[in-house]
Amino acid sequence: MLWPLLVLSLLPLSLAAKKSPHEQLVDLAAAGNGLIQLNEQTYDLLASPKRNWSAAVHFTALNPQRRCAPCKEFEPSFTAVAKAWANAPKEHRDTHFFATLDFDDGHAVFQKLGMASAPGVHVYPPTEGPNASAKKAPFKYDFQNGFEAGPLAEQLSVHTPIPIPYKAPFNWTRAGSIVSLIPIITLIFRFIKPALQNRWVWATGTIATSLVMTSGYMFTRIRGAPYTGPNGAWIAQGYQNQYGQEVQVIAMVYGILAGSFLMLIVVTPRQLSATRQRTQAYLWTAVNFLVFSILVSLFRVKNPGYPFKLLL
Repeated sequence: MLWPLLVLSLLPLSLAAKKSPHEQLVDLAAAGNGLIQLNEQTYDLLASPKRNWSAAVHFTALNPQRRCAPCKEFEPSFTAVAKAWANAPKEHRDTHFFATLDFDDGHAVFQKLGMASAPGVHVYPPTEGPNASAKKAPFKYDFQNGFEAGPLAEQLSVHTPIPIPYKAPFNWTRAGSIVSLIPIITLIFRFIKPALQNRWVWATGTIATSLVMTSGYMFTRIRGAPYTGPNGAWIAQGYQNQYGQEVQVIAMVYGILAGSFLMLIVVTPRQLSATRQRTQAYLWTAVNFLVFSILVSLFRVKNPGYPFKLLL
């Protein structure tokens, strides 16, 4: 009679001990302060084909014998993002998990996934439940933004129920560098102050900026145009195309044209000698006419149908 009573008394304990896969993952995440340390068995649990949760898995190789410098550089960033997710509300936190699998703890998983390098981050979407994704293949994080935690949190937030509450820590090194530069900048300013107060310096800078901008600099920057074209060509065909070197040539042409006009209207009238005044008038008029002819010829190169020309 005692055996049935004993079995019945132990039954609740056995039922409580047997937790669901989701409950096991929640416990593992809580134990790791938001980051699950995986092995081959817990990876299979986390990436189960039937899951109503999502997960971001960091594949790495931190053993010094592996000599993976990128792994050591990226590991603090992933850990910081995972710990930031631990501060999310529980109803969202328990539907997405962050985990790390080291090569030494799961080389069979690396082999199964065909991973020949580290680090790597795969995001596994839920396959069941209201948030189930039609895409079964995991999302692979692109390291084109480097190993910083900020871009990582931003991209992974696309796959989490709510944005990851990551805030970059205060950069004391940068702040110290800025503070140390204050006396240096103050000392330099004492020497360049006369130049900054000179109107001709500002006039020169304004003119140079105007020439560069009106020559198409921002056009090429916005479109990401190459410096030169195929076979070293520096003039792009058509009015909607332009190369970087073409900007420099057009800016020089505009500068010479503007300079010749200034010489005619500012410098030449101030010459006391009539002969010198006449010579400069002829000279700068010829320069203006010749350079303008070059500019018109460049228009014809860009568009062969352009009907006008001067000397060239």
